[in-house]
Amino acid sequence: MVDVSVVSRLIDTMTNQLDATFAALADPTRRAILAMLLEDDMAVTDVAEPFSMSLAAISKHLVVLTAAGLITQEKRGRVKWCKLEPDAMRNASVWMQGFGQFEPVNLDAFERFLETELDSTPE
Repeated sequence: MVDVSVVSRLIDTMTNQLDATFAALADPTRRAILAMLLEDDMAVTDVAEPFSMSLAAISKHLVVLTAAGLITQEKRGRVKWCKLEPDAMRNASVWMQGFGQFEPVNLDAFERFLETELDSTPE
């Protein structure tokens, strides 16, 4: 017999993860950061460089991306590095596929989309 409380907690956890993922992707700055991280890991200062906002503002965006599980951050010496988590959008992709209107997320196509978004983002 299935423990209903375990299933309920699993559904709540997945819902919270989806909410965090979609909330993180809703912001064009965060999408631009993800596009940058598709290339390679980056130091926080390098992530902040192309944006006309403070390091503190970029750090807040990184906190949202980290909380959503889309990136991880680690300290290497005195420098904090950001790394894209490639499987982080798997649950969102599976959820969207359930509607039958969306294809599985193709990371190459997603990268092209993010690059297009970067090109159209006012600086």
